[in-house]
Amino acid sequence: MDAMTASHDAAQSLQDEVLQAIEKRQALRIRGGDSKRNLGRPVEGKELDTRAHRGIVTYDPTELVVTVRTGTSLSELEAALEANGQMLPCEPPHYGEGATVGGMIATGFSGPRRPWAGSVRDFVLGTRVITGEGKHLRFGGEVMKNVAGYDLSRLLAGSFGCLGVITEVSLKVLPKPRQSASLRLEIDTHRALIKLAEWERQAIPLSAASHDGTALYVRLEGGEGSVASACDRIGGDRLPADYWEALREHRLDFFSDPRPLWRLSLPNHTPVLDLPGSVLMDWAGAQRWLKSSSAAATLRRLAEQAGGHAMCFTSEAGREPFHPLAPALLRYQRQLKQQMDPHGLFNPGRLYAEL
Repeated sequence: MDAMTASHDAAQSLQDEVLQAIEKRQALRIRGGDSKRNLGRPVEGKELDTRAHRGIVTYDPTELVVTVRTGTSLSELEAALEANGQMLPCEPPHYGEGATVGGMIATGFSGPRRPWAGSVRDFVLGTRVITGEGKHLRFGGEVMKNVAGYDLSRLLAGSFGCLGVITEVSLKVLPKPRQSASLRLEIDTHRALIKLAEWERQAIPLSAASHDGTALYVRLEGGEGSVASACDRIGGDRLPADYWEALREHRLDFFSDPRPLWRLSLPNHTPVLDLPGSVLMDWAGAQRWLKSSSAAATLRRLAEQAGGHAMCFTSEAGREPFHPLAPALLRYQRQLKQQMDPHGLFNPGRLYAEL
């Protein structure tokens, strides 16, 4: 396999750097391709570059499982899966050419297929991690279960590198759909949300749905017969398949608006909200991208009133990117950080100042 030729195991070198940081009580800024560096709070610390630790360790397409070192580029992994007619079902965004598998796990972001296929976290089977005590441990699968009762491998997804250096991950993959079709329907947002709820009850094979304020965009995936039948029922105009990649990677015109970009995560079937700014609906309404100059407190209050939370994707001095945690949740986060990273080495403050 071509992807295997670029393999290099640099785990010992990474572990040595962590041990030196422990000895010197030196904070570390973990990095891969840095395509998502602007997400989260800025980190001061010595750079720990994972990109030398790369390559697919094992991949048997018949087992639908791949184990890969986290410095591997996300594009390389996707190409290896594509060659076997398989994919990462969560459709993770790259946000840049240098995106790595480690960055995909650390940020935990998923693309348009997420409500129907699952999140990055859902496909993590196991990990290898260098802890804040300099130990290189394996979590998940048949090898080790964390005694505290946590599923450590899945907790690492979305941890933004604050709990340890992820060196390796085993992922569940799936076959690519046999047939795919994308459609555009000119209907307003309110009617679009009603239609999406109806199609959900009718078992229409949706795998993506967005609305830009003018039109509804949907993707249908599955067998040839079910996709063709759904296209006939829904109607609308055919849409180029690359629309979903442009949405995932924030390349649509909507994202060129100079105002700060916010991501609102909301419960399924949340109705149209009166939001101050321009809205692009994704995940059939469960994720709403918002371009707005309104105060963070205002936007977070609106998200909370709808039962969700808001994250700012625009890096600005003094702006807290993540939705504040309730005191009980913050206490649990601190306890977990203390267990995994007792010296506070890894990406200090990336998620919250208290961590």
